[in-house]
Amino acid sequence: MDGGSLSDFNIGVLRRSSVKVKCRAGVAGAMDAVTQVGLLAAVALVAGLGAGCIPLWRKVSEQENLLKWMTGLAAGVLLASALLVAIPEGFEIANEAGSAGLFVGGAVLAGFLMMLLLECMGFGHDIHEEHHDHEHDHGHDHVHHPEKASSIVLGLSIHALTDGLAIGAAVSTGSLVLTLSVFVAVLVHKIPAAFSVGAFSLHERGDRKGALKDVVLFSIATPAMILLTYFLLGDVSSQVLGLAILFAGGTFLYVATVDVLPEVHRAATGKLALVQVVIGALVMVALLLGLDSLGLVAH
Repeated sequence: MDGGSLSDFNIGVLRRSSVKVKCRAGVAGAMDAVTQVGLLAAVALVAGLGAGCIPLWRKVSEQENLLKWMTGLAAGVLLASALLVAIPEGFEIANEAGSAGLFVGGAVLAGFLMMLLLECMGFGHDIHEEHHDHEHDHGHDHVHHPEKASSIVLGLSIHALTDGLAIGAAVSTGSLVLTLSVFVAVLVHKIPAAFSVGAFSLHERGDRKGALKDVVLFSIATPAMILLTYFLLGDVSSQVLGLAILFAGGTFLYVATVDVLPEVHRAATGKLALVQVVIGALVMVALLLGLDSLGLVAH
């Protein structure tokens, strides 16, 4: 074999080796991503089931103050996650892909308006208010309304689907900071929401078995949408992915606002609600600073 042939042979071997290494790295990366999204879905499922089952076997009134605090903190975390991470990241991804400013802002608006539309159609996010009102009914005769429970739980489950969309889209970007911040925000919000679903459903149905079915339905919605969104967005363009993140940011803004406004409007709880939201926002800021100190924040 002459020098030229030997050189060509060596180059060919190196190219084939390089392709094999890249393929293995790609498969390993895909496996890591699938494992990650599966883990996030499992944690979301366990958190929802765990929190939702608590009021089915324990006295709800003992947990009321804790529930209010968790709801207020969750509003702050959601707000900070939307304004500090989801919307800026989504804007950058969409902008780099060539999206016009109107589409970028329109995606955020669409997320907010979709949640408002669901509210107007009766699929509301007022489970905390319903639960709060029922706390004052103890000691009085109560007429159970299973059909009302079904309607509200269905609405909350639809809202939970948007949480799964946010997490699945975040994982699809490959950004650890975006994924963690969105997941923490959703998880902190999902726990008090699941608790309220369990308490409200048991109160309206008067049947633990029926209430447990409602909790399972609500808990499954988010992890199912996480998996569905991740696999659907795996091959889409960066433009669509960026707009999906912005849409999720709009839903976060709506949920945070609706969760905390009722307490803000009450003179007795307004100041405390403000404190809770600020603390929740600071928790998210602390998380981001911690990730930055570890060198995990790229920009």
